[in-house]
Amino acid sequence: MATVKVLPNNPFQENTYILYDETGECAIIDPGMDNAAEQNAVVNFIKNNNLKPVLLLNTHCHIDHILGNKFVFDMYGLKPQFHKGELHLLEAGIAYAPQFGLHYEPSPVPDTFLNETGTVSFGNTTLTLIFAPGHSPAHLCFYDEKANYVIGGDVLFAGSIGRTDLPGGDFKQLIANIEQKLLVLPEDCRVYPGHGIDTTIGYEKLTNPFLV
Repeated sequence: MATVKVLPNNPFQENTYILYDETGECAIIDPGMDNAAEQNAVVNFIKNNNLKPVLLLNTHCHIDHILGNKFVFDMYGLKPQFHKGELHLLEAGIAYAPQFGLHYEPSPVPDTFLNETGTVSFGNTTLTLIFAPGHSPAHLCFYDEKANYVIGGDVLFAGSIGRTDLPGGDFKQLIANIEQKLLVLPEDCRVYPGHGIDTTIGYEKLTNPFLV
């Protein structure tokens, strides 16, 4: 069963996730490393746990979630995978980074794009794709049914939701996707968001001011 490691990175405190299971294979999701110390933290965790990275996934392609894509490619030979509807955001990263004082080496372009439905796998772990745009045009979440958690990116947060005032954002669409695609998951399903602390589906149903 997969284990989740979170490493907050960059000035936006974006959560970079490393998912790994008993096979030693791992997936890196939303690498946001902005400097050598953050890069070293990822590399050292992988090395110290004898892991083999086999997947690089992006929930979406806002700049804070793709800063480390090129580093992961250089270190492990992995190109990112995400929905094709996010490609123009990836390509815009080179222009957005200086506005936030960020150093950004342009990410490789995927060889493989992910669909709105389906799965991706590593080791003995299967992640189901959940298509949930609204924060960004083609945002994906990754749900591990066996371990009962979802890597939610910037869709649902503890006590909040993703912002919708960026290009491609749509408040009504985001709320509909949360209600129809995330809140139907088990109440004890753990939500690992793109920023901040983790939560559960049940807790957000009861307390999230955007959903109650």
